Amino acid sequence: MALNLELQLSRRAVLLAAGGLLAGCSQRSEADKVHLRLATGPAGAVYRRIGGALAEHVSEQVPGATLSTVPSRASTDNIRMLRAGEVHLGLTSLDALMTTDGSAPEGLSAICRLYDSHLHLVVMADSAIDEFRDLEGKRVSLGARDSGTEFTSLRVLELGLVDADGRYLSQAESAAALRDGEIDAMFSLTGVPTPAITELAQRHPIRLIPLDAEADALFTAFPGPYTPAMIPLTAYAGVPATRTVAVPNVLLVRNDVADDLVYAITDTIFTHTGTITSAGRDDAEAVPEAWQINVRTGISTASIPLHPGAAAWFRDRKR
Repeated sequence: MALNLELQLSRRAVLLAAGGLLAGCSQRSEADKVHLRLATGPAGAVYRRIGGALAEHVSEQVPGATLSTVPSRASTDNIRMLRAGEVHLGLTSLDALMTTDGSAPEGLSAICRLYDSHLHLVVMADSAIDEFRDLEGKRVSLGARDSGTEFTSLRVLELGLVDADGRYLSQAESAAALRDGEIDAMFSLTGVPTPAITELAQRHPIRLIPLDAEADALFTAFPGPYTPAMIPLTAYAGVPATRTVAVPNVLLVRNDVADDLVYAITDTIFTHTGTITSAGRDDAEAVPEAWQINVRTGISTASIPLHPGAAAWFRDRKR
């Protein structure tokens, strides 16, 4: 895909006026329109659903621009595709994004923080696994290769000195394997509730293993992207509230995407958040995580710098 050509076109195709409106869209020819690609996630993941909702609204609300989604293995895979120039935007967990010195990978910046993912450790209700250290030697899904789940679950196991028999499965594959007895437990770093676990819990009794001690270990070893959290009682059928760790999710963008275009995308995200989950839409119940998107937390991307277009939008909101 000729990303550089598209990005050059965007500078003249998207003209942002002071009031946040785009002018001249009705006369814009097909050749002048900019086509963007957003890396999302695998089947059964919140990334796939929230990415689809964001793409729909950006395409509807930003004249002269269309945003299509690209399925992926999630966080680390999305960062790879962004750096390779295969996509313009991508979703990622903050811990997978931050390099050893806390900065973003070269050539990338943030549009905003979206919502927080929670680390789930799921077992069937009749499992002999009662606590984290019981994973020793057990068959455990660590998420898909190059996913945020893989990144965080490997950190947790290493910090806890637990040697599990790791398997690399997507969320949907993990839920099916757990149901069929092919694995003993599954990790999932995702929004709450997440589709794959919701569907499993509706059909079969499950339990969530508390990860409060593991949350403390992560927070101590890697200050910045981790906070202790709770998966609420209302998240999954028959599952009590469970302590765990939360990780923010960030919408990334290549630095060479035009400032005015990123400004318009940022404006769309924060002014149309309600319509993503509003009653009467087909996806109304599909992306409840969108209710977490707000201006106050959206600017909080830790040490990851905002793209100049996004930074300009947040500055304008303060005036």
